[in-house]
Amino acid sequence: MEDIFERLTSLLLSKNSSLSYARARTWVELLWEDFEATYAKAGRDYQGKELTEKVIRQWLENYGSRLHEFAGRNPKYSHLLEDENDLAH
Repeated sequence: MEDIFERLTSLLLSKNSSLSYARARTWVELLWEDFEATYAKAGRDYQGKELTEKVIRQWLENYGSRLHEFAGRNPKYSHLLEDENDLAH
């Protein structure tokens, strides 16, 4: 799992220079957990980490550059941006 999270974190950092490594890693882990939980709540059979990685990679490719903007407008995720010292400038 560590290798997968590292690859996804690197991808997010390449798409979004506003995030620090720690913030990008947090986002990857949060998206991973949210996807798997939502998938399970929908009653779907677990398809393995390969499917989860594929979905998260697609999200990061499509939305990674604007992920920090989304968080600022969404109360569920806004706490991720409260520490201004954690953002890369």
